[in-house]
Amino acid sequence: MYATFIRPLLFKLDPEQAHNLTIQTLARAYCLMPRVNPHTKPTALMGLHLPNPVGLAAGLDKNGEAIDGLTALGFGFIEIGTVTPRPQEGNPQPRLFRAPEHRAIVNRMGFNNHGIDALIANVKRARYTGILGINIGKNASTPIERAADDYLICLEKAYEYASYITVNISSPNTQNLRSLQGGDELSRLLGSLKSKQAELAARVGRYVPLAVKIAPDLDEAQIADIAHVVVQSEMDGLIATNTTIDKTALGASPLAQEAGGLSGEPVREPSNRVLAAFARELGGKVPIIGAGGILSGEDAAEKMQLGASAVQLYSGLIYRGAGLVKECLRALG
Repeated sequence: MYATFIRPLLFKLDPEQAHNLTIQTLARAYCLMPRVNPHTKPTALMGLHLPNPVGLAAGLDKNGEAIDGLTALGFGFIEIGTVTPRPQEGNPQPRLFRAPEHRAIVNRMGFNNHGIDALIANVKRARYTGILGINIGKNASTPIERAADDYLICLEKAYEYASYITVNISSPNTQNLRSLQGGDELSRLLGSLKSKQAELAARVGRYVPLAVKIAPDLDEAQIADIAHVVVQSEMDGLIATNTTIDKTALGASPLAQEAGGLSGEPVREPSNRVLAAFARELGGKVPIIGAGGILSGEDAAEKMQLGASAVQLYSGLIYRGAGLVKECLRALG
């Protein structure tokens, strides 16, 4: 049904219009939606108990507007955001592009969102009682040397309402953000966040795990450095990976010249390479969530075989629809 009727209609719209329409529909029609039973493969992750290991990646529901609708699709966990301390418009439009011949998406959204306060208000209104991740970032106007301030603001405000919190330092669409993946910068950032986490855990009376989301555009030395910092900082999880800036897979497509991150099928191999390398470096000390290029149940299973404890979907949903969730659940048994 999705491939025959819904996707052709959505693909006639501008990609960002289609995205917004999807979120609005999920937000308003969730009471009418059939429910997929998520309790298919109980999974332990970061001290949390998931009904299954197939999750929604951040970026689809940036403001937490469609949490209840998304739960009907069968996800074992949902991650919303990326959210910043203050609302921001993001980058100028057009900033979202489809490459159907490659089953890919190029985006340079730039953390467009309504701000952390609006997101928390939406979380409070939601009926969802499952595992909810909140993905946090920094405002574009915040100097990179003060990035930690933004992450700490979001961490403090999100802590009480999240099952886990993801630190996004790997989007290519906020200037200099990926520099935070460097050893010294990463160590300082994660150290300050872990200190705040301990303070909040004592205050709230509940430990909320912290994960960090990294890029697929890393060499072996960078992977080893990041893995060392992640272990030393006692991070609770790692998400591999975000979008790639390498668009050579698009060949002669005009989109190969567009700025932004590439997701979908072309990111699968670089993402898997980084996932496997982190699995070797971390040696089971920190669980990994595999994301990037999952367009079939086999793709999800491959990430688990490479060392992931759970997976997340996003661009695959654009091309395959909600049936991809059920397919991944079947593949992971």
